[in-house]
Amino acid sequence: METWFVIVVSLCISYLLKSIFSLVFRDGTTTRKLTATATLPPGPINLPIIGNIFWLRKSFSELEPILRNLHAKYGPIVTLHIGPRPAIFIRSRFLAHQALVQNGAVFADRPPALATSKIISSNQHNISSAFYGSTWRLLRRNLTSEILSPLRVKSYSRARKWVLEILVSSLQSKSKSKSQTEPEPEAVLVKDHLQYAMFCLLTLMCFGDKLDEKQIKEIEAAQRRMLLAFGRFNLLNFWPRLTKILFRKRWQQFLHLREEQERILVPLINARKTKLQSKVDQSDNKASEEEGEEFVVSYVDTLLELQLPDEKRKLDECEIVSLCSEFLNAGTDTTSTALEWILANIVKHPRIQERLLAEIKGVVGGDGDEVQVEEVKEEDLHKMAYLKAVILEGLRRHPPGHFVLPHAVTEDVVLDGHLVPKDGSVNFMVAEIGWDPNVWEDPMAFKPERFLRDGRGGDADADCFDITGSREIKMMPFGVGRRICPGSGLAILHLEYFVANLVWKFEWTADNGDELDLSEKQEFTMVMKNPLKARISPRLNKSP
Repeated sequence: METWFVIVVSLCISYLLKSIFSLVFRDGTTTRKLTATATLPPGPINLPIIGNIFWLRKSFSELEPILRNLHAKYGPIVTLHIGPRPAIFIRSRFLAHQALVQNGAVFADRPPALATSKIISSNQHNISSAFYGSTWRLLRRNLTSEILSPLRVKSYSRARKWVLEILVSSLQSKSKSKSQTEPEPEAVLVKDHLQYAMFCLLTLMCFGDKLDEKQIKEIEAAQRRMLLAFGRFNLLNFWPRLTKILFRKRWQQFLHLREEQERILVPLINARKTKLQSKVDQSDNKASEEEGEEFVVSYVDTLLELQLPDEKRKLDECEIVSLCSEFLNAGTDTTSTALEWILANIVKHPRIQERLLAEIKGVVGGDGDEVQVEEVKEEDLHKMAYLKAVILEGLRRHPPGHFVLPHAVTEDVVLDGHLVPKDGSVNFMVAEIGWDPNVWEDPMAFKPERFLRDGRGGDADADCFDITGSREIKMMPFGVGRRICPGSGLAILHLEYFVANLVWKFEWTADNGDELDLSEKQEFTMVMKNPLKARISPRLNKSP
C-alpha cells in the first residue's frame, strides 16, 4: 500500500508541475492569439488532477444540477475541465442555433475518444463518434440511404406489425379483460415489455432474420450490461497508462464486457455473410415465399461491402460489431424510454387518452369501447394531429437524453465572445433548452395542445413544427445540424405507431389509483426512477 501511495503522489506532483510550467512558459504565439481574440467561457476554478478526477466521477445526471447553478451564476455558456481537455456546456437555444446550424460545418467534429470509448467505438469507426470527414460521411450516408430511406423503412412494416403482435401478446398475458365476473386487471410493469419489443424490431433490422427469444434476450442482456456499467469505468479514462496499473481488475471487467459483445454479435454477422455469399436460386426464393418468409435487407448487409475511403480497406469484424452495437442502442433504449414516458403521461392524464382514442376512432372507425379494426395502420398515422402532438410533447418534456453527444470544432472559433478551442468539447443541454419558459408556457407541464396551431384542436396540424431546428431551435431531442440523429424520422414513426396501437387495444389506468411518480434517474437514457406500473384492460374486440 505504501508503494502504491508513493507512486500516486509522485505522479500527481509531476502532473501538477507539468501543468504549472505549461501555463507559465506557454508558447508566445498561442498566448498572443488567445489574448487577441477571446478566452474560454467562465466556470469554476480548475484544479489539475483533483478537478479532473472530481468531474470524471460524475454522471451527466449528477452534472445537470451543478451546471444549472453554474449557468445561473456565469451565463448561458460555461466551462468545466473534464479529463484532459476543457468541456464547454451551452444552455441557450440561440447559441445552439448559431453553433450547430449557422456554423454547422465548424461545430460538426467530435473530440478524440477517451480510452474506454475508443475501445467501444473501434477507434471512432462508428457514426456517433467518428471525426467529421470522409469516414463519417460514408458511414452516415450508408445508414440513411440504405436503411433509413422512405422505401426501406416501408419495407420493414411487416416487421413492425410482427413486433406489435409480440408486444400486445405479452401485455395481454399479464392483464385480464374487464367484466362483471372477472377481477380488476393485474398491474403490469411495462418497461421490460417495451424494451424486449424494441430489441425484436432492431435485431431484425440489424441482422435480417427473426431471431428466437433466447438469442434476442442474450443480445439485449449483453448490450444492457455494457450500457449500465459504462459509467463506473469513467475513472479509467484519467491517465489510462496509470489506471491500467492501479485499476487492473476494473480494466479487465470492462474488456470482458466488450469481449462478450463480440462473442454474441460476431456469429450473427458471420451467419449473415454466409447467407449472402450463398446466392439463393429462384426456386428457393419461391419456396421461401410459400413458407411465409421474406428476404429483408439488413444493416449488416450494407456494412459488409463498404470500403473506407481513407484507409482503402473494408470494415473489420470489430468495427462491424461497434456499428451494430451503436445501431441497436440508438434504436432500442431511446425509443423504449420515450414510449414509457409517453404512456406514463397518458396514464397520469386520462383526458389525453380519451382524446387520443377519439381521434383514432375518427380515422379508423369503431363504436363505443369496442375495437373493430385490429391494427392502426401506418398509412393512417399522418391523419392524427393530436397523436403527433402527444409524441412531440413527450420528447420535449422527457427527452431520453438530456445532453447531446459532445461536439468539437474543426478550428478555434469565437462564440458569444468566448473562445471555443479546437482541443475542447462542446455540449448542449437538451432538456434545459426544451424547458425554456421564454418559449414554453408552464414548461414542466405535459400539454400536447401546445403543438396544435390553435392550442385546442380545430384545424391544427402538428406537422408544422420543425423538430430539426433548421429555422429556429425550440427543442432538440435528436440534436440539430449536421450531427442530428439520422434515425429521428424512424423514431417518431415507431413512437406514433406503437402509442396509437397500445391506446387502441388497451385502456391504461394507474395502479390502484396511485399518483404516478415522474421523477428521473440516469441509465443509458434518462428513465423513470420508479418504472411505470399500470393496469391494462384490453378493449372489447368485436368482429366487423
